[in-house]
Amino acid sequence: MPFRRTLSPLALEPFFRLNLLLPALVAFSMLSACSVRQVALNQAADALAGSGTSFASDDDPELIRDAAPFSLKLMDSVLEDNPKHVGLLTAAAKGYTQYAFAFVQQDGEELEDMDLAHATQRFDRARRLYLRARRYALRGLDSAHLGMAAALEHDPRIAVKQAQPQDVPLLYWSAASTGAWIGLSKDDATAVAQVPVMEALIDRALELDEAWNQGAIHTFLISYELVRAQRGADPIARARAHFERAIALSHGKQAAPYVALAESVSVSQQNRAEFERLLQQALSVDIEAERESRLANTVMQRRARWLLSRTDQLFTE
Repeated sequence: MPFRRTLSPLALEPFFRLNLLLPALVAFSMLSACSVRQVALNQAADALAGSGTSFASDDDPELIRDAAPFSLKLMDSVLEDNPKHVGLLTAAAKGYTQYAFAFVQQDGEELEDMDLAHATQRFDRARRLYLRARRYALRGLDSAHLGMAAALEHDPRIAVKQAQPQDVPLLYWSAASTGAWIGLSKDDATAVAQVPVMEALIDRALELDEAWNQGAIHTFLISYELVRAQRGADPIARARAHFERAIALSHGKQAAPYVALAESVSVSQQNRAEFERLLQQALSVDIEAERESRLANTVMQRRARWLLSRTDQLFTE
């Protein structure tokens, strides 16, 4: 099973929306007093970082595909003038990771069997977007805990001890973007060398708040336990334990855990019946049951259908 696919079912946290920020951005760009301008910058950054859930509650991925880049570039613009705003750095890391997975990497995977050249272009673009997300996430951790980014390169297990419960979103998105980048860069020694950093980040997030975002950390680990550098005893059992916790914490209202277990454990064990059953369970999740998860569930159900279409390729009789 290709490493990039075992990492791909990331739990998609809510996207962000514009919230009528253009007038504020125009206003602060015209201000001459630095202190007043900084206040305006902070207000714009706060608004972007804490914007509502209109994207997440939408059930039209193509509409979001077209709308998201403008919001992402607006975040880039505000961060140029306010580079240490932790909330906005978190939102940018989240947004770029989500966009790269949902609208770039998945396109590449679906094209791969038919048009390798175009699929490769999609993977290259996804890789660059994941790297941008990772840079924002590490800047966020460094802004919250000065020197943490450098410390991660020397002894990641010690470095992550600085992180506190409020840092869990940054820990998660830094691990998710790093893992996705590694998954698309298996021949790049620089990327592979970041595996210990990624593991330290996600394990610290789990230690601090295992229930965060309806079990998103457990969903990530369903796939990752099978390829963990230090696997320990029975990675299959560990993956299944994460699945049970993800289902419990999400009350079965998220499609992602079912997809994660199917394309990692079921495929690795060549359990076709379980694979098909799990993906059907993912497809049976009611996207109207939880408004703020509409987009995430729509995207993961699209992935479930694609995986089902490849059943004969993934399983040998």
